[in-house]
Amino acid sequence: MKAQKVDVAPDASSQRLHNGRDTLLPPADLHGTYVNHRPLPTEGVAERHAYIVGSGIAGLSAAFFLIRDGHMPAENITLIEGMKVEGGALDGAGNAEDGFIVRGGREMELTYQNFWDVFSEIPALELPDPFTVLDEYRIVNDTDKNWSKARLLEKEGQIRDFSTMGLSRSEQQELVKLLLARKEDLDNVSVEEWFTPGFLASNFYTFWRTMFAFESWHSVLEMKLYMHRFLHLMDGLNDMTSLVFPKYNQYESFVRPLLGWLKEKGVNTRFNTTVLDLDFDGKGEEITVRALKFRSSEGEGRIEIGAQDLVFVTTGSIVEDTAYGDGETVPELKINADEPAAGPGWKLWKNLAKKSPVFGNPEKFCGDPSASTWESATLTCKPSPLIDKIKELSINDPYSGNTVTGGIITFTDSNWLMSFTVNRQPHFTNQPDDVIVIWVYALLMDQAGNYIKKTMPECTGNEILAEMCFHLGLIDRLGEVIAATKVRTALMPYITAQFMPRAAGDRPWVVPQGCTNLACLGQFVETHNDVVFTLESSVRTARIGVYQLLGVKKQVPDIYPGQYDVRRLLRATRTLNNDEPFVGEGVLRHFLGGTYFEHILPLGPDETNGDLHQPGLFDRQLTALRKMIDNGLALDASRTWIRGAIDHMRRKK
Repeated sequence: MKAQKVDVAPDASSQRLHNGRDTLLPPADLHGTYVNHRPLPTEGVAERHAYIVGSGIAGLSAAFFLIRDGHMPAENITLIEGMKVEGGALDGAGNAEDGFIVRGGREMELTYQNFWDVFSEIPALELPDPFTVLDEYRIVNDTDKNWSKARLLEKEGQIRDFSTMGLSRSEQQELVKLLLARKEDLDNVSVEEWFTPGFLASNFYTFWRTMFAFESWHSVLEMKLYMHRFLHLMDGLNDMTSLVFPKYNQYESFVRPLLGWLKEKGVNTRFNTTVLDLDFDGKGEEITVRALKFRSSEGEGRIEIGAQDLVFVTTGSIVEDTAYGDGETVPELKINADEPAAGPGWKLWKNLAKKSPVFGNPEKFCGDPSASTWESATLTCKPSPLIDKIKELSINDPYSGNTVTGGIITFTDSNWLMSFTVNRQPHFTNQPDDVIVIWVYALLMDQAGNYIKKTMPECTGNEILAEMCFHLGLIDRLGEVIAATKVRTALMPYITAQFMPRAAGDRPWVVPQGCTNLACLGQFVETHNDVVFTLESSVRTARIGVYQLLGVKKQVPDIYPGQYDVRRLLRATRTLNNDEPFVGEGVLRHFLGGTYFEHILPLGPDETNGDLHQPGLFDRQLTALRKMIDNGLALDASRTWIRGAIDHMRRKK
């Protein structure tokens, strides 16, 4: 095992699948029980210590993997957090009297292999041993399917048709062109530079940008990565049937049980301690951390790093410098125009980047807060006309405990591009029975509202509530709604900084070149194929960092291979074609209908398996192809050959 070379973070997109004497390890993106083995401990691990800067999901997961797969004693691990509470961007706080607040939410799906691996071993929040968080999550979602019956609204509360993607053939080709493009050809290219205005006005792009929080000036490279990563979810994009949600908010669902497990094992925690910088000992091309400089309530100090010790740092922060408001107040950002992103998370990354180019270019992401800002509002609601309207738009009664809106609902004619969601209630474990928690956000921060003639950041919480009521057709009941609702707002200047256009080298690799005992974690770190802004990507960086620094002989599985599944490809193709037959589908049905492989063929909205055997589509598409050839400029010989092939297929039928 010592002699064996293991690529901890293999790249499935650079490998050709085969079996041979050189395939000792499983394929890079194999997902199954065989890759869930426990590796042997590496030499001397019991004497090593680890210091983890940041207690977001990446930092907590690093501690988990150090213990489970690295066999490091838990008491040798220290979590260092600048805030007084763990969780980073995975927050959730408040009460019914003052109002609850979550800065953001997490839309999740089934193939988060690294994330679910962690939570398959963490004790459940409510169920007794031996149930895990994953068990609890499955029980909730397997019995309560998520879907939306009102994904898009317009004209003061009317449901807009969201059944199809609304893409023309040429706009579909723009997407295909992006899928086929090489990643290295998309450096510093924005979404609006790649796509036409018609595409940007389509249902597809409305679903996409509001679900994933993309702005048109964001990176088209990141959009491409998202398309590959989530291609298997394409036909659930419009009605949210591809998503699963936790029972409670993200803090109570994930952070509390994970940190509880780590503390029970013996992991140390240091809160209200900000790491300012790292001292390096460089020898040639090697970079070795020798000390952490920190500031706490007791002043500034140093933590000396031993020769065999490890350091994990969360670089950057999507929620740093958040400004808060409420029903009567406006959030006020405190950002130095000459030096944005001066908070500790960004400052630490900037300090690292000054020492070596291997740590990337943080200014690329945090240098223009106006391009990465949006605002959210959390509504704590007693019964009112607002709750009555929510009930009309929801799958289930909001008080039922089951799925409510099934994900975000977007006002397509909102100048702010406002969306809202009501998850399962109660959303907090201490939430009274008569209270409903609603989360609201908007993407466009520089436009005056349709009813409130201000930008969203200029508004109080009650003014944001008024704008929402206008779009729901409730403006004449606004007084009743405000009287029954507490609003808390969060204006986040770097919430989509990870989407900013970038080029190769702008983000550090998990273990930057030359680093002997340092790994970078979180949303601003390079991986081969994964995306950002997901729980899975943060956990992936933690796992890679642990395995690489400890020399663990185990691979981190590459992203779920749905993009290579012919069934998912065919289904996605039909979905993007507005659920109409795509070019060549008739030929596929002709050859595969009635065979063992007919199940890979997608069905239309009102079709059954028996429709696969009908000749109509095949004949129509062949006729269209022949007409195209007859009207084209092809050589006579080519026309004769193709006509002969078509006639042969007709006879075979």
